[in-house]
Amino acid sequence: MSRHGRPRHGTNPQAANRSARVGELIRRIVAEELEQIDDDRLALASITGVVVDRDLFRAVVYFTTLDAEDDPEVIEALEEHSKRLRREVGAQTRLRRAPELQFRADETLRAAERIEDLLRGTSDGETQA
Repeated sequence: MSRHGRPRHGTNPQAANRSARVGELIRRIVAEELEQIDDDRLALASITGVVVDRDLFRAVVYFTTLDAEDDPEVIEALEEHSKRLRREVGAQTRLRRAPELQFRADETLRAAERIEDLLRGTSDGETQA
């Protein structure tokens, strides 16, 4: 504990809450802006979440597509439009500086589907035996 009664090494709950709120706001802004962009590579991409670092300088934008093979093209398209997206984030938020946007495929849904498939496969194997 520090002299001020706060843990020295730990997360500040208020900062974490602020980052989560800013992340959700950025997610909505980017998703709405993607609907306005005329780029076929982004047609089936969905923004699933945004994680903002504590100092609000970087935001990792997670997306998903129907086919994992499309992910590299989607990342390329998002990076091409990143200035526009960042400018829109800056215009719609009250942040002093719009965070740098980084784009990553969200593997969570695909991993969950793989687990479901495995469980279904195991379940089917038990009922057939």
